[in-house]
Amino acid sequence: MPHAADKADQLWWKGAVIYQIYPRSFQDSNDDGIGDLNGITQRLDHIARLGADAIWISPFFTSPMRDFGYDIADYCDVDPIFGTLADFDALVARAHALGLKVTIDQVYAHSSDQHDWFAQSRASRSGEKADWYVWADPKADGTPPNNWQSVFGGPAWTWDARRGQYYMHQFLTSQPQLNVHNPQVQDALLDVMRFWLDRGVDGFRLDALNHAMHDPDFRDNPPAPDDGSPRTRPFDYQIKRYSQSHPGVVPFVERIRALCDAYGAIFTVAEVGGALAEEEMKAYTAGDKRLNSAYGFTFLYAPALTPALVAETVDRWPDEPGMGWPSWAFENHDAPRALSRWCAPEDRPAFARMKMALLMALRGNAILYQGEELGITQVDIPFERLQDPEAIANWPLTLSRDGARTPLPWSADAKQAGFSGVEPWLPHGEDHLALAVDAQERDPESLLHFSRAMLALRKANPALRHGALDIIVADAACLAFRRTSGDQSLLCIFNLSRAAIAWPAGVDGSGRILSAVNGAAPGDLQPYAALLIEQ
Repeated sequence: MPHAADKADQLWWKGAVIYQIYPRSFQDSNDDGIGDLNGITQRLDHIARLGADAIWISPFFTSPMRDFGYDIADYCDVDPIFGTLADFDALVARAHALGLKVTIDQVYAHSSDQHDWFAQSRASRSGEKADWYVWADPKADGTPPNNWQSVFGGPAWTWDARRGQYYMHQFLTSQPQLNVHNPQVQDALLDVMRFWLDRGVDGFRLDALNHAMHDPDFRDNPPAPDDGSPRTRPFDYQIKRYSQSHPGVVPFVERIRALCDAYGAIFTVAEVGGALAEEEMKAYTAGDKRLNSAYGFTFLYAPALTPALVAETVDRWPDEPGMGWPSWAFENHDAPRALSRWCAPEDRPAFARMKMALLMALRGNAILYQGEELGITQVDIPFERLQDPEAIANWPLTLSRDGARTPLPWSADAKQAGFSGVEPWLPHGEDHLALAVDAQERDPESLLHFSRAMLALRKANPALRHGALDIIVADAACLAFRRTSGDQSLLCIFNLSRAAIAWPAGVDGSGRILSAVNGAAPGDLQPYAALLIEQ
């Protein structure tokens, strides 16, 4: 039956399903082993059929590829390995024709050391762009100005003989830190955003946004207490109190929102990690003058999916005035595939269905990483095939990001699984051919067909798309919550364990069943069962 709509229906992004594309591994159109923009355009029908509302494309900008595109040498051009600006324009046109919005990554904390801005900045202490990056004099003994450490290992400072100073980098030495405190730098970054808005982009994912500003006094970070967790990098030994998370990010966020509002319904979502992630996510999205949404790493690195984890996470984002709108991702290009973290191999088919149903039932935007709709698993990449600089530097203690970046399998019987006509930049997973798109198209019981059904269900029900969420049960295995919007009320109940469990006492299971997953029925919760009931 139809249900009353509210103002949220007018915001295309609120409750949207956003499909993340890692362009190197989506589709290779020119047989060089690397995916590209034309390949994305060729395969957009797959995403439209899935039922996603938008795509998010990871960086495709001009880059030396030290960090595979997150080191940008020109913010306003396409790297030749991915194509041209004309190819991007064609991609946008095709996506819009299919009803898909287009969001792209923006990386404002740092650039590549090959960017012309950095070349000018390092050339002179008095030049026009001298203060566009973070520079500091050495201590009297020649050592770096403070104890800050980089995420990828080693000091966050590299000596530059041209200026006779250290420059800051929170990641690779080839990713110098932009001085986003500088209003001129902010203006230049907003011009970048304007460039892509003028090309028809519908939104932005802001990479590592809480890394964008530092303490101008360069105070030392305090040591982090030993909590028993493995420490694989010097970065893990510090509380990042001064090297990131400066409150000055918030006024910059408000400038971003003002620009995007001038272009209409543009979606902005921040990626925020670290110990203060939740606090910063809320600060960046509070009210109606900041970003639309934010997401962190709560689920991306969680070793297990538990009712307590879900309940505690969603409870922190209540449906209250002034509270930001969350986004959720179970997988992305930086985190291990969820099925390889959260269940035993023999449980993957059932678990994948339950997981997809849960993601589609949560309040907030759902971000699907390419291949998640197929049940793709983490690939064990041998050391000699590693591309990820972090994994190479910290081998074997850091789990390779490459294992989640392998090429998508399109055809079970085609050469290189239909991704390319030549050997791809990363190997296919041995178990991925059986999960190929064409194989799942032929199987009406496949995860791909199930995923389409779940996305359609979310889109058809206002309570799932943007309604309130109230936890009812969150015990050792059972998670139950209610989604409500207008006159619609849905009971969503999940068994997150591999054993059958009793129906929770006092929970009314009557009503119209919208979805019954893995043999679920009112009063009967089989392993990894899920039920969505309209009441």
